[in-house]
Amino acid sequence: MKVMVIGKATRDTEAGVMAPEEKWEEMGRFNEELINAGVLVAAYGLHPSAKGVRVRSSGKELIVTDGPFAETKELIAGFMIWEVKSMAEAIAWAKRSPLTGDTDVEIRQIFSPEDIGEAVSPEVQQQVEDRWAKVASQDKR
Repeated sequence: MKVMVIGKATRDTEAGVMAPEEKWEEMGRFNEELINAGVLVAAYGLHPSAKGVRVRSSGKELIVTDGPFAETKELIAGFMIWEVKSMAEAIAWAKRSPLTGDTDVEIRQIFSPEDIGEAVSPEVQQQVEDRWAKVASQDKR
């Protein structure tokens, strides 16, 4: 199963404060462990919300709001995608991560084609699977 590990924003990440080099090295070692175990699929940090926008749907209207956004605890600073056997394995990896200070990480399972199941017709199910396969096989920009 795939999970998204969501690193929550802090005042420092929202202020654009970069972690010290030691933290980068520590996280690099952890990422190497994830890579060597075949767990890490992707990992990205995000710029502060001041550089972002939100697009909100209200009926047929789309409303674009420029950042920054007020509630830091509702924002994310980065994310990783892990391929794990279970949520318990994901939690075990998260507990090994170099988290320090007042930091939250959220782990959420990613839908797979099988999860859609009987919610849609077999034709739509196949379309979803075909699209995901196409994305997985594309050359990256």
